[in-house]
Order: sequence, then structure tokens, then C-alpha cells
Amino acid sequence: MSEQEGLRCSSARNRGGVQRVEGKLRASVEKGDYYEAHQMYRTLFFRYMSQAKHPEARELMFHGALLFFSYNQQNSAADLSMLVLESLEKSEAKVEDEVLEQLAKIFSMMDHNSPERVAFVSRALKWSTGGSSKLGNPKLHQLLAVTLWKEQNYSESRYHFLHSSDGEGCAQMLVEYSASRGFRSEVDMFVAQAVLQFLCLKNKNSASVVFSTYTEKHPSIEKGPPFVQPLLNFIWFLLLAVDGGKLTVFTVLCEQYQPSLKRDPMYNEYLDRIGQVFFGVPPKQSSSYGGLLGNLLNSLMGSGEEEEGEEVQEDGSPIELD
Repeated sequence: MSEQEGLRCSSARNRGGVQRVEGKLRASVEKGDYYEAHQMYRTLFFRYMSQAKHPEARELMFHGALLFFSYNQQNSAADLSMLVLESLEKSEAKVEDEVLEQLAKIFSMMDHNSPERVAFVSRALKWSTGGSSKLGNPKLHQLLAVTLWKEQNYSESRYHFLHSSDGEGCAQMLVEYSASRGFRSEVDMFVAQAVLQFLCLKNKNSASVVFSTYTEKHPSIEKGPPFVQPLLNFIWFLLLAVDGGKLTVFTVLCEQYQPSLKRDPMYNEYLDRIGQVFFGVPPKQSSSYGGLLGNLLNSLMGSGEEEEGEEVQEDGSPIELD
């Protein structure tokens, strides 16, 4: 028998052992012996971890968490969910789609208002960085964004979409957000802020996709360009200017559309950052905004000293749409 075949057989035996254990634990839960089953899960977790059986430990905790969620045992389920993360952290497991989908599944089943959910998602994003992204894996952000969208938690959904690469999904969520929670006079503002923030995060592709999809799908926006709303025309020209990279075009554009840009005091702050990123404009010595607005800007973009292509600020908070 080859070494590879031996590893496959060993893996199959281990999985078979895990399944037998899961069967016994499931029976305990079904009988209502929640505390006893929870403690047994924990005992088995630490036993597997001490034997360096990290994948088996993770699988057992994942299925155990789902089982407790199905019986509305939120505390036990949340505890096992944290052990899933512990197994990933200690095993230095690779960031793979299957694992990210498991984490998103757990997140979707947690009580929406529980502090454990906040702790879980923060820790999951930190693990998912894999050394390449300070803000978390874009795929995990996308999965979280979709879950929050389904829950109609639009403000937090848009935050996670901003740190994903799913401009189309973000646009579709914003159309629903605007239609259900916004005023008709603000349909242009929903997409304008998203485009500006994507550009601040150096994600030009998603900025273009969110704009084209939103303006095409929104029932209150007439087909363009050009558009009836001046702010939409500004965003359209801005995306063209970013592609061209000419500072004079960017400067004139910002001057000509000041009446529209004054509708939200953050727009010019975002444009200052976009000028630095795409047009080589030197940063200002001091920001014209402090307090809350300055904190919001820093939350989204960080200090501005990151390398090209990196996202910024490790613990960003959702930025509300007015």
C-alpha cells in the first residue's frame, strides 16, 4: 500500500470514528441531556487536540454546534463554535472556501443580538487574514454580508460587502436598502457613498460594478448615463477620471459638482483620499474634520500608509448611510 493510500485509509477510519461518537452525542441531545452532551463534546475536543487531530476536532465541534443550534441551545452552540475557531488557530489550517462556508453557516445560526456573535465574527475574520489582508478574507466578508442582507441588517451588510470583492451583490443589497428604508430623493446617495468608499479602499473594479449594477437595477433611476440626478453624473465622470488618471480632470470635476457634493459632508473627505490614491495628490497636513466624522473616515480607510492593494484598519465599524 502506498503512503497516499495509507493516509486516505487513516482519514476514513478517523472520520468513521468521529461519526460513531457523533451518533452517541446526538442521542444524548435528542433526549434533552444538553449539559452532559456539551461537556462530552468539550472533553472530546481537548482529547483530539492533544493528539493533534485538528481536522477531527473541528468537524466534531462544527456538527455539534449545528446540533445545539437546532435545539435552540444557543450558549452551548456558541461555546462549540468558539472551539471550531480554536482548532483552526492552533492547527494553522489553510484558509479554504469549505472552512469559510462553515464559519458563515455558524454565524447565520447565532442569535442576531448576542455578544457571542460579535466575538465570533471578530475572531473568525482575524483568523481568516492568512497574513494577506488586515481586514479579513474577502470571501468570508462576502458570505457574512449575504447573511446580514437576508436578516435585513443592511448597514452591517454593506460594511462587509465593502471589504469583499462582490460589487454586484453589494449593489443589489443597496437597491433593496434604498427601496425599503430610504427616501426617493436619496436614491443617488446610497450608491455614491458606496462607490467613494470602494475607491478609498483601492477597489476600483468593485466601485465600477456597484455603480453600473445599482443604476441599472434601481426602479427609481432612469436609464443613463447621462442621469437625471447630478450626483450620479458626477460618480460616472469620476470613475472615468480614475481610469484616465489625469489630475486636472479630477480637480475640475470636483469643483463643478460642489453643490451636489455638499449634500454629505463626508464626500469631500473621501475625495481627498481618492485624490491621494489615484491622482498623486499629497495628503493634507490636517483634516478639516475631527470627532465623529474623522473617526468614521479612519474606520473605513485607516491611516493611509498601507501598501498598494491592501485593505485598511483591522477593526472597522459599519458606516451608516444617512
